[in-house]
Amino acid sequence: MTTRRSHQLSFDNADATAAFGAALAPRLSAGDQLLLTGPIGAGKTHFARSLIRARLAAGGQPPEDVPSPTFTLVQTYDAGNAEIWHADLYRLTHPDEVEELGLIDAFDTAICLVEWPDRLGDLAPDAALNVIFSTPDARPDSRDVCLQWTDARWAAPLTPWIGGGHG
Repeated sequence: MTTRRSHQLSFDNADATAAFGAALAPRLSAGDQLLLTGPIGAGKTHFARSLIRARLAAGGQPPEDVPSPTFTLVQTYDAGNAEIWHADLYRLTHPDEVEELGLIDAFDTAICLVEWPDRLGDLAPDAALNVIFSTPDARPDSRDVCLQWTDARWAAPLTPWIGGGHG
């Protein structure tokens, strides 16, 4: 039986959310998938940009514009030891369109950040880290982030935030 783990984080502002993405970046490896869920404006793209920029900087890459892939659907980055795929599936209407993007193959070979993962349907990877963003009504500048995972491999990368793998 697979156990779903979860851990709740709260960030006071967008900069703190970005700092979380930057701190998580070096802990990721090729084959890691992050499924970014939340309403428009909740911080998914801001988090992804920060993570990508930190990973590129760590690999000695010059600073790069990291546009939202809303219209291109997928942006890829060569981060030295791992390719990064940043996908925004908001405009997709059927999971079959995901296969045409090559994203399914990238799940095994790249670090994949997927916004609007509900569009994946049954193609969503079971071993992914779900990163669920929300904006509390009482604190509109802050972000709550719920991390959910079933694969034990997430315990090590998440240790600074979950304290040793307990959810």
